[in-house]
Amino acid sequence: MISVEYCQLLARYNHWMNERLYAVVSEFSEEERTRDHGAFFGSMHRTLNHILWGDRVWLARFTDQTYPVAAFGADMYADFAELTRERAATDTAILDWTGHVSPAWLAGTLEYRSASDGRNRHLAKWVAATHLFQHATHHRGQLATLIKQAGRDTGITDLPWMPGIVTVAD
Repeated sequence: MISVEYCQLLARYNHWMNERLYAVVSEFSEEERTRDHGAFFGSMHRTLNHILWGDRVWLARFTDQTYPVAAFGADMYADFAELTRERAATDTAILDWTGHVSPAWLAGTLEYRSASDGRNRHLAKWVAATHLFQHATHHRGQLATLIKQAGRDTGITDLPWMPGIVTVAD
């Protein structure tokens, strides 16, 4: 099972990477951001929308809240500035959630209705929390490829390079 500290670390990494990738994607024209590059979700913009959608669906399940999200596969925000603001707000909400999550919560079972097939599911909460972060990492990897193919560089994306993680000793 994972720990509270693991969730907090990955929430910080998630926030750091989202800020970095949104900054790079903001350098592209709207035409380039929304152009279908043949990726799973087509464009950079749609990939960012999907990551946000997934984060909101899982966070709502974790906090027992109703979250008015679009249907599976639908874009939530056509405007990049609005998508960016909503991403920042959701990252703050994830950081807040990890600040309150407990070992007892992680040891429990999550019961939810799947957004992709509508079926009721039961899943260990620690597995669901792991999936929240792994889902975003997976799709950010796709986004990093799209960014590189379009001529920009995301820079180092590895966790040990996140500020405050590693101390360099001579």
